[in-house]
Amino acid sequence: MLFVRTVYATGDPAQLGTAIRSLNTQGHDLLEERPGFRGAGVFVDRDLGTLLAVSWWESAEARDNSDEVMRERRPGLLRPFAGTVAVENYEATVFPVGHRPLTGGGMRMSRLEFAPADADLAFDTFHSGVLPRLEVLPGFTGAALFLDRGRGKGMTAVLFTDRASLAASRAGQAVIRRESVAKAHVNVVALEEFEIVHADVRPD
Repeated sequence: MLFVRTVYATGDPAQLGTAIRSLNTQGHDLLEERPGFRGAGVFVDRDLGTLLAVSWWESAEARDNSDEVMRERRPGLLRPFAGTVAVENYEATVFPVGHRPLTGGGMRMSRLEFAPADADLAFDTFHSGVLPRLEVLPGFTGAALFLDRGRGKGMTAVLFTDRASLAASRAGQAVIRRESVAKAHVNVVALEEFEIVHADVRPD
């Protein structure tokens, strides 16, 4: 298991490029210096003006310690783009393994809510029932499941090699999603798609 911090920012689409450049240079260097860092991803919707940054950590302690520095530097990295910023922490119970660093593909994210007592059921359903069906979708290149057991919240991310594959997978993934949420006792409360600016996870 790994641990993740997500930073979700919204703002002026015209200023998004500045934030991307800052995160991929200064932000990446700051993360690399932190003990326990295991990779990062930047995902954007250039039309709407949304940005999701994910950092991966070997332990919850490493993640939390790193945020002492990142909390101070984050506003500067996201300026002048970000009008709103939300930071959340999760366990990464499923994560991409063995793929090369990705750029230019597409990612579909679902936000989930569930009763905290059903967290293990959500994991088991995704790992044994959902993931094998996702893996056969054309262009599939990885998937992740993030859980916050205490709050009963989670995220799924499904990555594709290019935007065409992302678009072509919508109907197929909709069927999987409809059938799996009832088994997992989860609700999907948001569905978004992003361009993959960069994504790289190093499990060990």
